[in-house]
Amino acid sequence: MTMSDMAGPESDETHKERVDRELGELLQGLRVAATGVQVLFAFLLTLPFSTGFGKVDQSGRWLFYVAMLSAAIASICFIAPATQHRILFRTTLKETMLHRANRLSVVGGIALAISMTCSTGLVVESYLGVLPAALLAGGVAGLSGWLWFVQPIVTRYRRGQPFEEF
Repeated sequence: MTMSDMAGPESDETHKERVDRELGELLQGLRVAATGVQVLFAFLLTLPFSTGFGKVDQSGRWLFYVAMLSAAIASICFIAPATQHRILFRTTLKETMLHRANRLSVVGGIALAISMTCSTGLVVESYLGVLPAALLAGGVAGLSGWLWFVQPIVTRYRRGQPFEEF
């Protein structure tokens, strides 16, 4: 089933109207996600300049590097559709933009989940040690993985709408 079929037979939208609406909804959702990841990214960019950062051990530094890199990737993925929309504005490529933006938003969500998991692990490890950090970071990874990815995919399969397109 394609994205254009998901509106259902009861919809009065034309294909063009549906693509326009879906692209607008997706770009609006990405604006929200981009704001959150940019706050996290800004925090991570300032962290090495903090007075206590020198006390972070090697595993904490790796958590920081992975968190910072994945926040950068998430920012790029969440911002790309808006930038591409401006460049491809008034072309016949809206449906292409929609499919590409959908893929970028999923990749951005994965990168954001990784960054949040590593950031949580870094902060908790600094104060409570490795075991609590691993448990809490695992909880963040599990919760974001379930709510952002697994649950919607399971819902699609239960409703007979397999996740064919990515």
